[in-house]
Amino acid sequence: MKPVFMVLMFVSASLAGCLSSEESSSSQLEAIFDYEPDNNIRTDMEIEFDGGASLPAGGLTYKWDFDTDGAYDETGRTATWSYPDAGTYDVTLTISDGTDSSSQTRSVKIIDADAQVPDADPGSYSPNTDCDGEGVNTGNFYIVYICEMDKSTSSKSVLATTSVTLDASDSEPCEDDSQGCDDYISEWNWDTNLERDEDGDGDPENDADLTGETVEWKELAPGEYKIALTVINGAGLSSTDDTIVYVNYVGKWNEFSIGGNTSNNPIDIDFTFQATQDLDSGNTIKRASGELVYQKEDSDCTDVVPGDGNNCRAKIDLYGFNSTDDEAGNTSSIGVDQRNHGGDCDSDTDCVWLQFTGSYHFAESQWKDGEWTLTVRNEMVNDLDIESLTIRLIYK
Repeated sequence: MKPVFMVLMFVSASLAGCLSSEESSSSQLEAIFDYEPDNNIRTDMEIEFDGGASLPAGGLTYKWDFDTDGAYDETGRTATWSYPDAGTYDVTLTISDGTDSSSQTRSVKIIDADAQVPDADPGSYSPNTDCDGEGVNTGNFYIVYICEMDKSTSSKSVLATTSVTLDASDSEPCEDDSQGCDDYISEWNWDTNLERDEDGDGDPENDADLTGETVEWKELAPGEYKIALTVINGAGLSSTDDTIVYVNYVGKWNEFSIGGNTSNNPIDIDFTFQATQDLDSGNTIKRASGELVYQKEDSDCTDVVPGDGNNCRAKIDLYGFNSTDDEAGNTSSIGVDQRNHGGDCDSDTDCVWLQFTGSYHFAESQWKDGEWTLTVRNEMVNDLDIESLTIRLIYK
């Protein structure tokens, strides 16, 4: 009896191995198909179906059911089909490796041949003036300003966000209404991130991140944002158009002082801001700048030699550091007699400007984007009065 028992054990072990292998093979089998066109499909329009994304690649048979009757209408990795009547149809692809099978079903919407495509219009907006009261250019885009013109030195970081109202009210349910249009728009879908395909349909520009004819997009930091609007009319046809939202920033700190260098070390006051230079998403800063205005002579300064005035002439500088604290520029080489920045200062003040351009300073090959630091530095012994420091982040 023992030999028989041993044989049965070996047979059982052998069968167990086969079952395990079959389960592993089955778990790898997955039917996946796409079709083109994938929207605005009209009656009698040829649709190309492709099951080439199915797993595993190769060694499979493909069977297509286009009319939900349970019978296969076509075979092969690719197939072409059309529908004479409008409606929504379930299409099923079934694949097999000779042992196991897997199916995927997707719905395909067919529109009447004479239905009109809508016209998506994402709108535009520009304010009358910027943070300095200057006129603003208009165009087929949105531009808004965050203006913090009297910031407290208790906060030395640029953290403000804003909201923008997106208005698609100029969209039309029919692209050509010369013969009259009795349709309507049933959906307004705003995609606020064109790099991400949230609904998994293969199109990264038609997600419904925000919905509605007029919507408020909140908590926007300074930046350049490419967005898209998709409208769908009553016939089920869709139209997509994109635009850009620019958010510029101006922050100003007024009337503060900086301590003196009494220990042979410069005195620094650090201000931070975020800059974005992402070529893939198109969020690219145009320029960032620091603008410093300070009194030429401090009211309570003390001369090294009484009466000679040598220690009363102020000199304060700006330094820029990237997110890894590498120095990208400073104003220290500007002489005290050249600190008027084109005549913007009056007779009692100096002005120094430090500017960084997006295409150079924030590029990946240079100092990169991220959180930068703008440092106000005093290397003189006396504490000094600062009239204002302005940080500008310009994306348009």
